[in-house]
Amino acid sequence: MKMKMKMKIKTVRVENFRAYKKETTFELNDLNVIVGKNDIGKSTILEALDIFFNENKGTIKIDKDDVNKKCKAEGNTETKISVVFEELPEALTIDATNPTTLESEYLLKSDNTLEIVKKYPNAGKEKVFIKANHPTNAFCSDLLLKKNPELKKLLTEGIECEDKTKNATIRKALWNHFSTDLQLNEIEIEIAKLDAKNTWEQLKKHMPLYSLFQSDRKNSDGDSEVQNPMKLAVEEILKNAELRESLNKVAQEVEKKLIEVSNKTLEKLNEMNPEIAESLTPIIPSPESLKWADVFKSVSITGDEDIPINKRGSGVKRLILLNFFRAEAERRQRETNVPSIIYAIEEPETSQHPNHQRKLIQAFIELSKAEKTQVILTTHSPAIVKMLDFEHLKLIKDGEEKEVINIERSNLPYPSLNEVNYLAFGESNDEYHNELYGFIESEEMLATYKQEKTTMLYKRQLRSGIREEQKILSEYIRHQIHHPENTENNRFTNEQLQESIEEMRVFITNNFE
Repeated sequence: MKMKMKMKIKTVRVENFRAYKKETTFELNDLNVIVGKNDIGKSTILEALDIFFNENKGTIKIDKDDVNKKCKAEGNTETKISVVFEELPEALTIDATNPTTLESEYLLKSDNTLEIVKKYPNAGKEKVFIKANHPTNAFCSDLLLKKNPELKKLLTEGIECEDKTKNATIRKALWNHFSTDLQLNEIEIEIAKLDAKNTWEQLKKHMPLYSLFQSDRKNSDGDSEVQNPMKLAVEEILKNAELRESLNKVAQEVEKKLIEVSNKTLEKLNEMNPEIAESLTPIIPSPESLKWADVFKSVSITGDEDIPINKRGSGVKRLILLNFFRAEAERRQRETNVPSIIYAIEEPETSQHPNHQRKLIQAFIELSKAEKTQVILTTHSPAIVKMLDFEHLKLIKDGEEKEVINIERSNLPYPSLNEVNYLAFGESNDEYHNELYGFIESEEMLATYKQEKTTMLYKRQLRSGIREEQKILSEYIRHQIHHPENTENNRFTNEQLQESIEEMRVFITNNFE
C-alpha cells in the first residue's frame, strides 16, 4: 500500500500562458499521462510546472512570448500558475520565531488543501500568493499584514490574549473573539506582505522536487550528455558546496607546493645563469580557475565491447539519458532533503522500440506507486494509451477554450481506450472500427444505422463463385477487415475508414446517451 507523501499535487491551474487563455484546471493523480493532438498544449503544462517549482532557474525560463497572444491584445499581460497541494504535513510551521501553522492562520482552503498562486506580470519576477478560506470580517481581516503595535490596538476590552508579545497569539485571540462571524471567503494573500517574512522559505522546504525531462533533449553524437551522461553527473556532483570547499583546499595546497618548487628551481638556475633566471616567471593558475570536471573526463559508461554511448542507436542513447535523469533527480532529492519528487517526462516513447516502450511504461506505472512520488507524462503513442488505465489519462480538447477531460467521462456509453486515442490523436484504426460496428450490432441497431445511407458495390466470395452485393461504407470496411483473403474489391482508403468511424461515433452518441 502506498504511504502518504508530503505536499502532493492535487490540482494545477494555468491562465494566460501560451495557448491557455482562460484558467484551465488539471486534476493530478500518482500517474498522469496527458494526451491530445499536436500543438494543443501538453508540454506547456509540464513547462509551467518547471517554472513554478524551479523559480525560473530550471530547464524553462518564462519570457514575454509566453503571454497568451489574445490576452496580450486585450491588455492583460499577467500569467498565472497555481498548484493545489494535499496530504500536507500534520504540523507545518511557517514562523519558527513565532510558532504558528497554516491551519491556525486560516491559510488553507475549505477542504484543508494548500493553494499556492504565482503571478508573473509581463513575464517578469514572480509574485507569490496563498489562496485560502480566510476571515474577511472588517474587524479581524488583514491581521497577517499587521505589525505587533497594530495588533495590540485591536485588543479591546473583553478580548483575552495570553501573550501580547507574540503576533500569532494576538491573531488567534482576535479570531476566537469573532469566531461566530469571521465571514470566511476564498481570497488571495500575498506572501511577501505577511507578518512572518520567512513563510515562503518555510513552505518551500516541504514542497516536492520537480524534475523535467524534455522530448527534444539533446541527443546528437556531439552532445556531451550523450557522449557520456557521467560527464553531466560529474558537473552536478561538483556543484556540492562542501565538496568544492574540499577540492579548493587541495588546490591551495598544490598551489603552495608548486610555488615552493618553482621558486627553488629559479634559485638553482640563478646560481648557474642569473640572466636566464631573471627572465623567467612561474605562472600558476589560481585554485578558483581550475576545471575539476576535466580531471574526471575519463569517467564513462561503455558497452561490453567498449563501444561509446554516442556510437549507439538513438533509442539506446535516449534510454540511458532517461534513466540518468531519474537517477540524478533522486540524488538531488536526497541532497536537498525534500520530502517528495515529481518526475515530468515528455514523450518517453521517442526513438524507442515497441518492446522498450512497454517496459518504460510499466516502469513508470511501478514508479508512481513508490512512496512520495508522482509521475507526469505526455505521449503521442496510441499503443502507450492502451497500456494504461482510464484514471491515468488526461485528454486536452481544443475549442473556444481548452478543456481537460478525465477519460472516465467518455463520449461513448462504454469505456474505450480506442475512443481515447481517437479523441487524442484525431484518427484511429481497424480495431476501433470493429469496436464501434460491433457495439451497434450487439445493440440490434444496425438496421437503423443503415437507413438512408449511400451504398457501394461489394463482391462477396462464395464457394460457388462471386456474388455482387450493395453495402454501406461501414459494412464494406467491416467485410474487408474480416476477409482480407478476398481481393475482388478495391481496398478502402484511410479517409474512408475515418469517415466511417466518425459516422458510427455520431450515431452511438445520439442514440445511446
